[in-house]
Amino acid sequence: MATTPGFLTDWPWKHLGSFKYVILAPWIAHSFYCLATKEQEERDSTNLLIVPFLLSRMVHNQLWISFSRYRTAKGNNRIVDKGIEFDQVDRESNWDDQIILNGILLYVFNTMTSAATNLPLWKSEGVIMSIFLHAGPVEFLYYWLHRALHHHYLYSRYHSHHHSSIVTEPITSVIHPFAEHISYFLLFGIPTLSTVFTGTASLASLFGYITYIDLMNNMGHCNFEFIPKWIFSIFPPLKYLMYTPSFHSLHHTQFRTNYSLFMPFYDYIYGTLDKSTDSLYEKSLKRQEDSTDVVHLTHLTTPESIYHLRLGFSSLASMPQNKKWYIWFMWPVTLWTMITNCIYGRTFILERNNLEKFKFQSWSIPRYNLQYLLNWQSQAINSLIEDAILQAEEKGTKVLSLGLLNQGEELNRNGEIYIERHPKIKIKVVDGSSLAVAVVLNSIPTGTTKVLLRGNLTKVAISIASSLCQRGIQVAAMYKSDYEKLKLATSCQVNFVLSKTFDQKIWVVGDGLTVEEQMKAAKGTLFFPFSQLPPKKARHDCFYHHPPAMLAPSSLQNLHACENWLPRRAMSAPRVAGIVHALEGWDVHECGDKMIDIDKIWEASLKHGFKPLAFAE
Repeated sequence: MATTPGFLTDWPWKHLGSFKYVILAPWIAHSFYCLATKEQEERDSTNLLIVPFLLSRMVHNQLWISFSRYRTAKGNNRIVDKGIEFDQVDRESNWDDQIILNGILLYVFNTMTSAATNLPLWKSEGVIMSIFLHAGPVEFLYYWLHRALHHHYLYSRYHSHHHSSIVTEPITSVIHPFAEHISYFLLFGIPTLSTVFTGTASLASLFGYITYIDLMNNMGHCNFEFIPKWIFSIFPPLKYLMYTPSFHSLHHTQFRTNYSLFMPFYDYIYGTLDKSTDSLYEKSLKRQEDSTDVVHLTHLTTPESIYHLRLGFSSLASMPQNKKWYIWFMWPVTLWTMITNCIYGRTFILERNNLEKFKFQSWSIPRYNLQYLLNWQSQAINSLIEDAILQAEEKGTKVLSLGLLNQGEELNRNGEIYIERHPKIKIKVVDGSSLAVAVVLNSIPTGTTKVLLRGNLTKVAISIASSLCQRGIQVAAMYKSDYEKLKLATSCQVNFVLSKTFDQKIWVVGDGLTVEEQMKAAKGTLFFPFSQLPPKKARHDCFYHHPPAMLAPSSLQNLHACENWLPRRAMSAPRVAGIVHALEGWDVHECGDKMIDIDKIWEASLKHGFKPLAFAE
């Protein structure tokens, strides 16, 4: 939102929320009606192509978003070092509004004038006219409009909304108030309407010009430089005809320079070119990939989880993972990505974060939860994890934490097999089990006298049970086999009972908890998971805590995507444990049966600003 929002700041369909696309429904319905009822020679091919063109614009923009986020996570050629936060993601979540407006205008002009119907694929005169009209009137008028928008009156009411994003993403390019977009559409209408009214319009001049605008807008707002220097060496005048990401980045950091749209020559003419333009361009091109102190190694969860990744749909990634009905319509893409990941998938970088002077990255194994349950997939998964550890070792990473099912006891003995295979590696492998125990213990309400423990008895479960017993809290097991295993696995032989009733108000649960078992719980029971995956919620009259996790300190930068089902700025216990491990400089592994002192890692986490989580809603 602008500093002091002016007239026509909000989009007219803002109140419609996700249903804003119904605005286009009458035109789309009319197009399909004509397609179904009219003969081929009577149909308007241009009208029928509007919807596919709008969809192609959305795909085009999304590809730029994913590509940009992947590149900025790696760090090579990055321009601005600052991070992106959730408020920017929220502010830029309506990037598709301008596509809806574009659709409305295309349909209106297509309906109102016969010159905009049944356009040929190509007309050289129209294409050439569009090029010259853009380079001349459009670039000139935009330059002066842009300078006017930086006058304090217009800036505070309109353009400050766009400049709220110091660090830009491709889609930042179209984040403007509604009134500002109207002025841009009037400008960009000069070439398109001129070709229409002169009878030289074609699909290439109309859709091609809009695609050019999208391409240049997205490219110029990337926070990394990738336009090679040799292009300008071969054709030096190109520097006046095409801007670069670093060129426009300076406009967002300096505000009073580099006003041009796509062609910088007006900044050269009027003396508004930033003096550091060339040096920043060369510096960004030379920048190497980031070194990292900590790598958190996670994996995909469900086939649909690709849309919730930071590299996927930014609005979905900024919210806890939850099933959305419209994702079902993406099933062809979902299926294609699942097959591609299984056959050709490699470990990829998800995001980077900074805390103090330490740099962190999250990497993902291209495997899904279901595959971790299949024995015949174990070797392939272990190979991917092992390769990731060795790759991190080569990069000089200090700590690698194993997230989700990458730390399975049956899969790799909580990561111990990698240390046995490579005993001389310097990187420390951490499964985060001690912090998971600490999080659960410190989440249980003060004054609790008895709990029920149910789930697969992992080392985390056994450690929790032992710690509770030592604190004088009665631990009840639901089954005799669990009861006997707990007594054998812990040094504390008291306070273990085999429960015949289920009146305990505190349940500590993990993988293996069934819906039928949850139905035995008393009303108002508090469920505390100790597993990395949340239990399937079967009770609406009970309360479910998040899996072991902590809130990140406010000083942790560039956190703008949720970690799976966790709330904003929450990090899973293994991820936090890896970071704390590096911050404290601990020179030990935490995998296999090894665990760090529970109180020690809890106090260290709090010392570095991590905080406990509240209950899930």
